[in-house]
Amino acid sequence: MITKLFYYMQFPFVQYAVIVGVLIALCSSLLGVTLVLKRFSFIGDGLSHVAFGAIAIASVLKLSNNMLLVLPITIISAILLLRTGQNTKIKGDAAIAMISVGALAFGYLIMNLFSASSNLSGDVCTTLFGSTSILTLKPLDVWLSIGLSVVVITLFILFYNKIFAVTFDENFMRAAGSNAQGYNLLIAVIIAVIIVLAMNLVGSLLISALVIFPALSAMRLFRSFKSVTIFSAILSVVCALTGILTSILAGTPVGSTIVAVDVIAFGVCCLVSAVCRRQA
Repeated sequence: MITKLFYYMQFPFVQYAVIVGVLIALCSSLLGVTLVLKRFSFIGDGLSHVAFGAIAIASVLKLSNNMLLVLPITIISAILLLRTGQNTKIKGDAAIAMISVGALAFGYLIMNLFSASSNLSGDVCTTLFGSTSILTLKPLDVWLSIGLSVVVITLFILFYNKIFAVTFDENFMRAAGSNAQGYNLLIAVIIAVIIVLAMNLVGSLLISALVIFPALSAMRLFRSFKSVTIFSAILSVVCALTGILTSILAGTPVGSTIVAVDVIAFGVCCLVSAVCRRQA
């Protein structure tokens, strides 16, 4: 198996998949803790469905690089979702459900009405659940993913203290004169970028797992925000790398395999946490 793995790692498309997969997993885990603590976990699910609708429009328009359309639409939707979620008449969870279901329905409708593909069901399944698209990345896609990942990681490091503050006590942050609304907006935009990056890796229906599971796993073992974030990042990268390599060796779907590894890791963390509590 080791020999087979080294053989596959010689191919550029496998190297591209590993690089992009690790970067996406790292970026997803950084803000996953914040989203879970703010009880906004399913924002990834809602935005991924928006991205699905945008991909449907891009495919109809026959754009050579659909990210040129998908990224701006997803970012705008993230901003609207934040604004709508703060409306007293439409709470955050209802806003996510409304945008999520609407975008998914319109996306599938557009693909049915205007798509010229002979394998519509295959295209839809690939977009929703991911497939081998991560193994067909071009150098331009890789460099674009690297660039956006560097931006996301840099912003998180630079504004770590503000993100920490807006996560735990947004009202106090406002009272102290800080622009809590602006940092919420920054979080929404970063999440939108992560969602678009992750579409090729796990598909639109599985993106939430990439954001939520590492954070929940880390919370089983650690209590401080910094410790949870660091462990979540490490675990997410390990699970993504394990999932990609396993899918290559076993011939299984990449996205589903990564999520399955995340689920197993969550179970292990829960078991370790239970054992530690009993011994204490």
